[in-house]
Amino acid sequence: MEHEVIVQISNKIKSIRKEKKLTLQDIADRAGVTKGLISQIENSRTIPSLLVLIQIIQALEVDLDSFFAELSRYSQETKIIVQRKSDYERFEKEPSSGYEYFRIFTKKMGQSTIDIVLLEIQPGSTRDFVQTEAFEYKFIISGSVKYVFRDQEIILNAGDSLLFDGRLEHNPVNEGDVPVQMLVVYFFEQKR
Repeated sequence: MEHEVIVQISNKIKSIRKEKKLTLQDIADRAGVTKGLISQIENSRTIPSLLVLIQIIQALEVDLDSFFAELSRYSQETKIIVQRKSDYERFEKEPSSGYEYFRIFTKKMGQSTIDIVLLEIQPGSTRDFVQTEAFEYKFIISGSVKYVFRDQEIILNAGDSLLFDGRLEHNPVNEGDVPVQMLVVYFFEQKR
């Protein structure tokens, strides 16, 4: 299945940057933005404004026409979508160890984009707090996870779910001795 345009843009930026052996800081300096913003864009945690996107493309030293030429338009609407496990795309959202993301699919729906991901967290894995420019829904398939927010902690077990504004700093922590597996649904709203 074709990925939606926003995910394609994020993946293409990261791919070109790595192909040219440029660091996040290299692109940030050239584009006049922060390293953190480049990381969030590459990992589909935020959607850049058009001006920032153009600055990043120029920082990559890529022609605008060629950058956008390979991006597919939104696919024709279908009533049934099948995505096989073998087609899930493994990707990295931020530097971390023990957090494995697999994209099931991304779809534009009305004024929003929905991104459905399978996340596995290994026992004892750690990372910094993160934020996402989306609402996040988590359904725990197996294991137990502690969702840490700046002002509270919530324990979730298999079958539990959580919905929150991803702009709140958060960090899922697996303190158990078995992997945690969860279905994650990101709801990106179109900026006006």
